[in-house]
Amino acid sequence: MKIISDNKTLANMTVCLAITLMAVGAVFVFSASARIDAEYDLSRFYSYPEFRQILFFLAAVLIVLGFSRLDYRKLALADNTLGSWLTNPTVYLVGISIILLILVLVTPLGVEVNNALRWMRISIGPITISFQPSELAKWSLVLFLPAVSAMLGKKLQNFFRGFVPVFLLIGLTAGLILIEDFGTALFVAFISLAILFMAGGKWWHFLTPVPILIAVFALAIISSPERIERIKTFVQPSDSTAQTSGYQIRQSLIAVSTGGLWGKGLGRGISKYGHLPEDTTDFIFAIIAEELGFIGVCFVILLFILFLILGIIIISRCKDDFGKLLAFGIVLTIVFQAAVNLGVVTRLLPTKGIALPFISAGGTHIFLTAAAAGILAGIARTCGCATKGAGRSKSK
Repeated sequence: MKIISDNKTLANMTVCLAITLMAVGAVFVFSASARIDAEYDLSRFYSYPEFRQILFFLAAVLIVLGFSRLDYRKLALADNTLGSWLTNPTVYLVGISIILLILVLVTPLGVEVNNALRWMRISIGPITISFQPSELAKWSLVLFLPAVSAMLGKKLQNFFRGFVPVFLLIGLTAGLILIEDFGTALFVAFISLAILFMAGGKWWHFLTPVPILIAVFALAIISSPERIERIKTFVQPSDSTAQTSGYQIRQSLIAVSTGGLWGKGLGRGISKYGHLPEDTTDFIFAIIAEELGFIGVCFVILLFILFLILGIIIISRCKDDFGKLLAFGIVLTIVFQAAVNLGVVTRLLPTKGIALPFISAGGTHIFLTAAAAGILAGIARTCGCATKGAGRSKSK
């Protein structure tokens, strides 16, 4: 007997869950940003992160609703012809992402934030738009790899004609990200290779480039004193040098531990008053733990677990390779990113700037995640319909 009787209900539940998570984010970004002594100038509405996030939330709701109505099969590659490649939107997304990753490194459009050149900043009149090209690159690969993998089918199992070209694209994208952002590059590489593995890539294909990958990422670590310091903070938290670099994680643990069972109450946390850096972005979960306590923490984690369960149901019901791989990529990206963020906040993992999906502040992040959730709902809505050119599901 099916847990959820029909596909429409499954799709609607996915949309409602995404909106609920984004609503939680809007509330806590507002809570973490608001100040008791603040005097707001409403003529500069967009300059306040708490108000800006409300606008982002409303726009993201429209995005998830809109994308849930789109036919995901239009993202598939029907065949390996020039016409199919030129009419596929995921191809252009990957191309644009790579161009932006290069521009952020070599042009004045790239700006340094927290000692890293990861952001692009564009001014449009009084409004300044900032975004991370790596975020777009991550999601473009999540959309593109299922399309090309489903199109290749068993040809993906050919090492030189199938696996290597796709792997080189992943390597190029992750390599450009790696120059300034180690954690995101590692995350993108893991998600991308996981999609290829699920698509039917042979296990020994993945072992072949392992020595190169280890060497590249090891070189990236030892060439950056900041990355070495973060690892020392994680391995030796009592070390005096690590204590200095570990200020952020210590403040996060203080916020989490002082929340108790029920928390201090919404808006009553004190960590946001200059104690905890990045309290609206990477460490917003610590604010949730402080203000809502163990009960609030369990509620947020339960929402992500429910998202995972819905994702598994969607994957199991989908009848075509492209839909399965696309749903797998979206669910894995969101759930794994949430797990990494919670691991960092609670010091189970080394400190790294990974946003909490749907909840952390930021326009690019919430818009792209909302679009992905909408596509997932669209897959749920059309479960059972095979995708032309993508073939039927096959077991490994």
